Amino acid sequence: MEPSQQRYDRQADVVVLGGGAAGCAAAIAAHDAGAEVLILEKCPPETAGGNTRVSGGSWFENLDADRAAVYLRNLCGDFPVPEEVIRVWAEETRLNSKWMESLGGNVVANGVYTPEYPHLDGADCYGGYRSIEGRMGDQVLYQFLTDAVRARGIEIRYATPGRELITDGGAVVGVVAEQDGGRLRVRARRGVVLATGGFENDPAMVRDYLRLPPCPVWGSPAGTGDGHRMAQKAGADLWHMDNMAAFTGIRVPGSHSGFFIRPPATGFIWVADDGRRFVDEAPALGGHGQARVHGRDELHPVRAAYVVFDERTRRAGPLCPPRMYLPVGWQLLMEGYDWSPDNQAEIDRGWIRRADTVAELAVGLGLDPETLTETVSRWNAACAAGRDDHFGRRPESLTPLDEGPFYAFESAPLLGWTSGGPRRDEHCRVLDPFGSVIPGLYAAGSVSSTYSWAKDGGFHIADALAFGRVAGRHAAD
Repeated sequence: MEPSQQRYDRQADVVVLGGGAAGCAAAIAAHDAGAEVLILEKCPPETAGGNTRVSGGSWFENLDADRAAVYLRNLCGDFPVPEEVIRVWAEETRLNSKWMESLGGNVVANGVYTPEYPHLDGADCYGGYRSIEGRMGDQVLYQFLTDAVRARGIEIRYATPGRELITDGGAVVGVVAEQDGGRLRVRARRGVVLATGGFENDPAMVRDYLRLPPCPVWGSPAGTGDGHRMAQKAGADLWHMDNMAAFTGIRVPGSHSGFFIRPPATGFIWVADDGRRFVDEAPALGGHGQARVHGRDELHPVRAAYVVFDERTRRAGPLCPPRMYLPVGWQLLMEGYDWSPDNQAEIDRGWIRRADTVAELAVGLGLDPETLTETVSRWNAACAAGRDDHFGRRPESLTPLDEGPFYAFESAPLLGWTSGGPRRDEHCRVLDPFGSVIPGLYAAGSVSSTYSWAKDGGFHIADALAFGRVAGRHAAD
């Protein structure tokens, strides 16, 4: 959209779209560099903050920038990102804890966490999780960053989604947003920072880029690819759009979202539509979207499956980690739903199917009873032998399914977040398909994360804080 002689409704040096970790970090850094900043947040106050609000709110402690660069390079694997980006990522994530302390945060280690990819060179840079007051989740990080923004007098306009970028001769000079059903034209004298989150809630983009059917989403419903489309219209190239973090999860009927599922016992298998196992369901290594499968770090899970278990596993504890251990996710924190301790409430709701026999369970799932019965029999035989010859599942995870009744639910899978977006350089400047900078346009956070392939625990928050600061500083300069 080319600028006209119409007046602007508002002006600022730096306009930030999105009020999550990346957006807040960008706004704070730009303000502290001397710029007047305005944040336009898509959602109203009660649901604002994107995935940051419902995340674990922790970042990884980078013990050594040089080793962190090695680790990231190896995590990227066959999908390298520019060395300049790796270098800035390594240096800036090293500063995250110090920066949070400079904002008044009491940064504390929360628990003992080791690298999820210890087999990769550079994993010794990983110093575990850090968070405000050592508290994971519970919206603590979102509240802390929002308080830091407000303490600086930075204006946040809620329920004001960006709709289009205003350009002048190829440079981005402002934003057209929607507010109270009307249009709000905002002039950005120095730059616009896209911190609009991912595209996990846009079924068409999920289908086209991730090759997945409609999936339940773990986090905020606000990540619908708005920033991606605005950037593309302004001429942006894209990078690693096929990368994501997905988990075993269960859909809540009638909702966009679902629950993260982590069975408390190893007595479960995954079967496909043909009623047969198709993968190692419990790989030893990996975590946030990837796992060690067939000797490689692969996206995992990447397809729908029926998760089948028995009474022994049901009695072992809640399938979804309880609030006291993992207070994260949209359903728990925003909808206020606490999973039942014995899974019975979810069975009664029909989220989990129950049957007295495996054959009856198959009928309820629409699977062939003989095939599913044979699959479970083969699994039980592998457990008795202590060896999974089909998919190499670890011996210690071979627990038979031999105690009825039997249960199953469909995992679509649960989509945590996407990683790809507008291609950017080490200064967070958005690039066009020819590698040239689009003046005035920046991107940080999940709208354009650094991670082209594997990522470790606490990496997404670390990336958002680090490159949010970079984008804010550079836009303010």
